[in-house]
Amino acid sequence: MTDASTHSPSNAWPTEIRIHKDRRALTIAFDDGTSFILPAEYLRVESPSAEVQGHSPADRQLVAGKREVRIDEAIPVGNYAVRLIFDDQHSTGIYTWEILHRLGREQDELWTRYLQELASKNLSRDAAGTVRRH
Repeated sequence: MTDASTHSPSNAWPTEIRIHKDRRALTIAFDDGTSFILPAEYLRVESPSAEVQGHSPADRQLVAGKREVRIDEAIPVGNYAVRLIFDDQHSTGIYTWEILHRLGREQDELWTRYLQELASKNLSRDAAGTVRRH
């Protein structure tokens, strides 16, 4: 038998998952006491899908133009994950509890990396295909 005090970040269990009314963020709370508000754009660009992550780190795709993306639905996958359906029709990412916990814990670092990658490629968070103007 385990309780919240014996959970490590890799096996924290969600106690609440909620899509915000405006569909622009997901709140997730875990039994280890952590709680995260994860913006839809962040979840979309960090999708665990092969389409985004590839099959190796070298295959990872930079996803631009998703500032306005929204979460249409969260579908349970067994008792270990949720599939997020976004309004841009992306629906192949399976977000395990471990992945969501990591995305929450590492949000600042991952978001900073994402913004730096966009800037280095002169891409924008706005409508796909648009280029930032200086």
